[in-house]
Amino acid sequence: MIFWLIACALAVLVTLVFVLALRKGQAIAEDNAQYDIRVYKDQLSEVEKDLARGILSEEDAERTRLEISRRILEADRAASERVSAGRGSRTGTIVGVVICAAIVVGGSVAIYARYGAPGYPDMPLSARIAAADEVRATRPTQAEAEEQLPVGAPAPEASEEFLTLLEQLRRVVTERPNDPQGLALLARNEAAMGNFKDAYAAQSRLIAIKGDEATPSDFADLADMMILAAGGYISPEAEAALTAALERQPRNGVARYYMGLLQAQVGRFDLAFQTWRGLLEESTPNAPWIPAIRQGLPELAFRAGVNYELPALVAQTPALRGPDAAAIEAAGDMSAEDRQAFIRNMVEQLNDRLASEGGNAQEWAQLIGALSTLGESERAQAIYAEALNVFAEDAASLSLIRSAGASAGLSE
Repeated sequence: MIFWLIACALAVLVTLVFVLALRKGQAIAEDNAQYDIRVYKDQLSEVEKDLARGILSEEDAERTRLEISRRILEADRAASERVSAGRGSRTGTIVGVVICAAIVVGGSVAIYARYGAPGYPDMPLSARIAAADEVRATRPTQAEAEEQLPVGAPAPEASEEFLTLLEQLRRVVTERPNDPQGLALLARNEAAMGNFKDAYAAQSRLIAIKGDEATPSDFADLADMMILAAGGYISPEAEAALTAALERQPRNGVARYYMGLLQAQVGRFDLAFQTWRGLLEESTPNAPWIPAIRQGLPELAFRAGVNYELPALVAQTPALRGPDAAAIEAAGDMSAEDRQAFIRNMVEQLNDRLASEGGNAQEWAQLIGALSTLGESERAQAIYAEALNVFAEDAASLSLIRSAGASAGLSE
């Protein structure tokens, strides 16, 4: 009811503006005619003064009087015609007012009926939250979402050698379904080929085999594969994987990004804004989710009713140092033992450089992950503890270090 009262009041105000404009035009026309008559009468007075001072002769004065009198009569006639026309135009003015009112009111109602929501009541915050909760609870499952997707895009191009190795890997995993390393490789390579459904099936099997030893990254990767398989939609099953990742590592970047996206998808823009804003402020400039967050945050802020301005874009951290092209090519021709020694040598070089020269958080995280992969858990734990101390005053770097430590299964 309040909405319609306000709408009617605004329509009346707009109509009054039109009416005042019409009446003002008539008043200006009448004022101009009266002004002309006053000017001519003043000119007659000036003629008499000039005649008395001897500036004009009697003959010139008489001729001037006649011309001015003619103009006065013409102006008076024009004024009389305007008055008569004004009387006749009152009906026209009333008609104009009615037409203006019909256009304003009728046009407003037509536009609102087309683009608005007639009869839709105001929704309080509690009702909006309840509606969002209902959407979240009743949204489609992973299987339903996948069934609704159109035919997928063509798979990325790959060499014959890679496809042959992938097929061999599939056979090996089929023969040894409980091999964690094989499942991890299969999940990663199926995802690289765009086979996300097969990828998350292998990742789910990997997590089941690991049991309590499954890392936050394992669950975050599972959610990532499921979301990609559903075309960006976050299903209840993907949400469960995200929740598992956050329970084990509350600051996991991938899981926090997708959780914010889920909150936006179900209509909780306030929570999505808070989640993404916190992640943006705590992440390093070259974190993979930064571009998407910076693009989406302004819209989330608007929908959440928050005045927000994106912080300035910080220059990205320089890329990590690594082996040159010649070293990589040489590694491809090595035996398995030589290649392992080559990798260990690279890790030791990184360790020595960080010990002597220092480095950024990404390099420390790289060293922690490498040592964990090589099975040197004690060294990885020691490096992790040292990195926590080095970056204790840098929240963004500390978050990256903790993410690496959690992925490696280390404790603070």
